[in-house]
Amino acid sequence: MGLFEKLGLGLKKTRTASFDSISDLMQAEKITDEFYDELTEQLILADTGADVAEELTEQLREKARHEKLKNGAETLQAFKQLIADHLQADAPMDLSGSPAVILVIGVNGVGKTTSIAKLAHLYKEQGKKVLLAAGDTFRAAATEQLCTWAERVGVPVVKAGEGADPSSVIFDAVTSAAARGTDIVICDTAGRLHNKKNLMAELTKVHRVVSKACDRASLESLLVLDAVTGQNAIAQASEFIEAAEATGIILTKLDGTAKGGSVISVKQKLGLPVRYVGVGEGMDDLMAFDAQAFADALFNKED
Repeated sequence: MGLFEKLGLGLKKTRTASFDSISDLMQAEKITDEFYDELTEQLILADTGADVAEELTEQLREKARHEKLKNGAETLQAFKQLIADHLQADAPMDLSGSPAVILVIGVNGVGKTTSIAKLAHLYKEQGKKVLLAAGDTFRAAATEQLCTWAERVGVPVVKAGEGADPSSVIFDAVTSAAARGTDIVICDTAGRLHNKKNLMAELTKVHRVVSKACDRASLESLLVLDAVTGQNAIAQASEFIEAAEATGIILTKLDGTAKGGSVISVKQKLGLPVRYVGVGEGMDDLMAFDAQAFADALFNKED
């Protein structure tokens, strides 16, 4: 199955609940003020958030006026491009370091550990040497779970005992990776509650230790959000971003929700691009996010 088809299946609930209605709306022979009012309402129902819905509608109105779009079919193409442009990352991930370090952060239950495993699988399939760091030392089960996934994927893990300093584990992993010529280190962290200041301070410490371990390392901090919780997931994120200097989003469980419209508001509200989306439970079901493919898949109405 191709990436577009897999993304389309992952967005089926969102498309059926909301974006098929927008596609129907775009069949209008004439564009009126009522058309734009209805579009705004449908976008809000799709969980884009009211402010983003209004902004996109106004941008489409201006684009239609400027380009003299006359019917729904022309407007649909313009709208898909607006969404794609809205979601486009300003720059690609920085994986140029030796090693490239990816710090994976987020609250409990969002799919963080499985996302790490899928990310490791994705990079291994690209021919990269990958190392995992078991930085969630608060729960012995967390390290055991990561080691189980690592065995399935076929990548090594640097770990320590329960209660060990997470920063030390990650320091050791980055140092080891630099010595072995490992390409990518993916670091697990404890599932922080965003309102626990002491845990957030520790997360900041973990972030700092990477550059101390190896001055050739690059660093990306990916915040894992659960698409099922929609706008509530976005509301959780701001303190994580501040503490760990998050640079991107992994959005999980996109296939399990009708709230996929929340993806559209992530970049505006958090100032971060979506880097990966989870569209299923399989090892190959974490996909690098493609803004244009996402916009097209939202409106790929099934026969």
